[in-house]
Formats: sequence, structure tokens, C-alpha cells
Amino acid sequence: MTADLVVAAAVGVVTAASGWVVWQSGRARASAAALQLAGALLVGGWGLVVVDADPLAATAFRAGGALLLPLAVLAYPRLAWRDPLSFVLLVVIVGGGLLAVAWPATLVPMGYVIGTALLLHAWWAFETGSSEDRRALTWSTLAWITAGLVVAFLAFLSESAGRGVFSDLDTLFVASIAVGPVAMVVGIVRPEVVDVRGLVTRAVVSTTVFVAFLSAAIGLASVVEVVSGEPMRTTPLAALCALLAFGVRPLQVLLRGVVDQLLFGDRPDPLAAATSVADRIGDDPALALDAVREALVLPYASIRTGGEVLASSGTQVTHTRTLPLRLGTDEVGEVVVGLRAGDLSLSSGDEDVLRIVAPLLAQTLRAQAMSRDLRESREATVTAVEEERRRLRRDLHDGLGPTLSGVAFATDAARNQLRTDPDRADELLVGLRTETAAAIAEIRRLVEGLRPPALDQLGLVGAVRQHAATLHSSSGTPLAVTVDIDDHLPALSAATEVAAYRIVVEALTNAARHAAASTATVTMQVRERQLVIAVRDDGRSDAAWVPGVGMSSMRERALQVGGTLRATATAGGGLVEASLPL
Repeated sequence: MTADLVVAAAVGVVTAASGWVVWQSGRARASAAALQLAGALLVGGWGLVVVDADPLAATAFRAGGALLLPLAVLAYPRLAWRDPLSFVLLVVIVGGGLLAVAWPATLVPMGYVIGTALLLHAWWAFETGSSEDRRALTWSTLAWITAGLVVAFLAFLSESAGRGVFSDLDTLFVASIAVGPVAMVVGIVRPEVVDVRGLVTRAVVSTTVFVAFLSAAIGLASVVEVVSGEPMRTTPLAALCALLAFGVRPLQVLLRGVVDQLLFGDRPDPLAAATSVADRIGDDPALALDAVREALVLPYASIRTGGEVLASSGTQVTHTRTLPLRLGTDEVGEVVVGLRAGDLSLSSGDEDVLRIVAPLLAQTLRAQAMSRDLRESREATVTAVEEERRRLRRDLHDGLGPTLSGVAFATDAARNQLRTDPDRADELLVGLRTETAAAIAEIRRLVEGLRPPALDQLGLVGAVRQHAATLHSSSGTPLAVTVDIDDHLPALSAATEVAAYRIVVEALTNAARHAAASTATVTMQVRERQLVIAVRDDGRSDAAWVPGVGMSSMRERALQVGGTLRATATAGGGLVEASLPL
């Protein structure tokens, strides 16, 4: 059995399988049916050869390759026959295929006729089809044309060498057919796997450069042969090809620019784009993305952090690339850009521009985050102030209000009883004294709620030591508290000082009441512009701490001044750590 028969059987299997996949997709059903029949005929022809039915095998091969395969391509991605041109092409392909099947001598000329008709079909389908049809047709057309060019080039080399370098061209031709059905599957099932327009651009550029290089080499060698009267020797020919190779890369760059401009429009100059972006980036990420997208002529750009899109510009596309946004060693987010039509990846110039502007975008992202944090901090401050005012109003109305009203009424009653019943008046004055003392105590409580007096009298260190000396454990024994505070603490704001004091007091109170602790340690020190507070006790707890009112109060006080707090049970006892910015 010859190699071309084995290859024909393999191509038949690939073609039939491709037709089945296309059929399952629910699209291009006519093309899928033709592919499956063509594959079945190719495999059947191989089987007929095995049983020595060569005439029937040849007919099956011609029917599969010259009739059904062209019909599959004509019906891809949809069968059109109602308009005049489509009807004429259908008649030509069916007639040419039937003629090639019935009259083997016409196979080659009918092959040219059918090929020309299929090229016209591709052009007409591009003109009249939808964008989805065009994308699928691009995959198919690119594959068939590339396969044809490769086989034609190998035939040219074989003929030029004159020694049958590629004596099995029939086998290569049959093998190249398998590329088409596979590309038809991709065009229907996964056309977005890569931007096929980028493949077209590269194929056009590579083919043009290759043909130009080959033509120049053959032309110069022919001129030398005509002038000298003998063929060019191997060494000079190799040197000539080496010299011509220096022009391959410049020609590629030039042709890529020309093809890009013809097919997709102008591309930006990287240096000018970077300058434009740097001049236009501000504090708004959306405006910064607009500047990036317009300068690089990109269809889409967005900034993400934590999987959430913070800002976007343009229309989202299928093919994107992602670059991290870093400030120093910290990654603050990522920028996602959509690839332009015809690009398989970002060009080196585009990547250079994005690397230049990435720190600016990261700064913009950081500025927005700081602005958001500042706004939330202001809102929290305003909320806290309003809540404090509401508490004061409630305490004054419900506490001092009735007390002072009672004092006023008792004063009037004492005046009325002063002359007629001095004993009763004296009794009222005694009650008045009691109510006044209660009012004074309530005022003191409110004042201490606003700011502990000990802070103004003793300072933060003295106030903490004074409070620590008054604590007792749950068993009634004094709680031994060691206070280790830097004597050279910088001047603290009133809010930070109150927050630090309240956190220490609450942490020590929890240790005395709930942790069954006998000793505790309080440390305060300054680290990197932060007041770091740590309260440790030797109380043991087998379960994790459940946040209560006291713990929530400590956390809220730390957050109000922009700090953090962590409270946890460790193997050695309880630990409360707070970090408050100076």
C-alpha cells in the first residue's frame, strides 16, 4: 500500500470528524454534511483499494476531493444560492466536480475552474456576510490558501531542481487538504481563540517577504549566469543569499506597517504616545485610561484591583493583555488593555509605553484610594461627632434636666414654707442639697466621658499608672500591672491620647474581670510614626475570644484616629495590640 493512500485515509478521517464537530455546533449544517460525506468517500476509497477495486476507488477519491470538498467550502459558513453570483458559482462547482468525477482527464483543468470559483465565493461572502461569517470564513480561506501556496512552492522547487527532490507531491497535496477542515472547525467553534486578522497580516507579510527574497536571489543568479555564461557557483550563491538576508527584517517591518495601515489604520508612534499619556494623566483613573487608550489607539482599557474593575474606557473585546501596576514592591492593581484588530499580542513599543505610564497609573490608583479613605475618615468623624452630640443631648435631657427641674421646684417649696413651717423648709433644703450633689456628680460624669481629667492632671503615662493601681482580679486580689512606657513620647494629639488611654483602660478591665489574670503588662513605644500599644495578661482561655462591647469599643476608638487593633488569646495569655498614627 502506497503512502498517498494511507495519507488519503487519514485525511478522510480528519475531514469526517471535522464535519461531525461542525454539525454538532448547530451552524453550517450543509457544509458539515458535505465534509462528512467527503471524508466517508476518502476512507471508502482507501477500503476499495484494499479489496482491489481500483476503478471504484478512483471514482470515490474524485467524488470526495473534486465535488464534495469544494461544496463544503462553498456552503461555509452558510449556503447561499438565491443571488445570481452565488447561484452561478454553485452551478460551476457542481458541474465542474461532476465532470471531473465522470471524465478523469478533465480533473486538472476542472481543478483550476473550481479553485477560481471558490476564490470568487470567498470574496463575495466577505462582501455580503455578517461579521461572524467573515471571521469564520477568514479561518477557512487562510488555511486553504496557505496549504495551496506551500504545495505550489514545493512543486516549484521540485521542478527547478530537476531531480525529483519532492517526488511525492501528490502525497503532500493530499496531506495539505487536512488543514482546511480543521480550520473550518476552528472558525465555527472557537473563532476567538486568537485574532485571525493578526494571522492574516503575518501570513501576507511573510509570504511577500519570502517571494521577494526568492525572486531577488533567482534574478541575480540568472543575471550572473547570462553575463558569465555559466551557472553561479555554490560559494558565491551562498554569499549572495547571506547579503540578501540582511534585508529580510527591514522589509518585514516596512511591509507590516504598510499592511497594518491598509487594513487597520495608522498605528501610534510609541514615543509620541508616551509623551501624550504622561501629559494627560491626572487624579481620575477614568480620564487616565482614556488618555492611554486614545494615545495607543486601543479598543479597551481598564484598571482592576482585587478582581474588581475600578475604571474602564472603550468597548470590551475578546483578546486582552494584563500588566501589573506596582509602587515600589507593592502591587496596587493591574491594567487590562484590549488588543487592536489584527494584533496577536502587544507590540514592543506598546509595552514600553505601558511600562512608562504604569507608575503614573499606580499613583493615580493610590491617590484615588487615599481620597476614598480620607472621605470615609471624614464621614466617620462627622458620624462620631453627631453620635457624641446625640449622647450628650440625651444625657443632659434625661439626667440633668429632671434633676435641675426638681431643684427649682424644691427651692420654690422651701421659700413658701420658710415663715410658716421652718422645719419643713429645712427638710426641703436638705433634699435640695442632695439633688444638687447628684447634679454635680452627673456633670462630672459627662465631663469625664468627654475627656478623662487624669489626662490633663497627670498626662497619659501618669493616668495609665493611676488606673492600673486601682485594679483587682476577679478573685479580689490586686492585679499586678507593669507599665513600661517610653518617658520621651512625642506630643500626642488630644484624640490619639484619649484613644490610647481608653484602649489601655478597657484592655486592663477585661483582663481583671474576664481573663482570671493575676498579672498584666502595658507597653507603649513609637515605631515608624506609629504609637504601638500592647497589653498582655497571663489569663488562660481554651476558646477563641468572642468580640463583645468592650472589644468593639477598642476597635472603634483605634479606627476613629486611623489606627488598627488586634485582640487575641495566645498560649501565654491575652494580647491586645493597637497601632495609632502620630
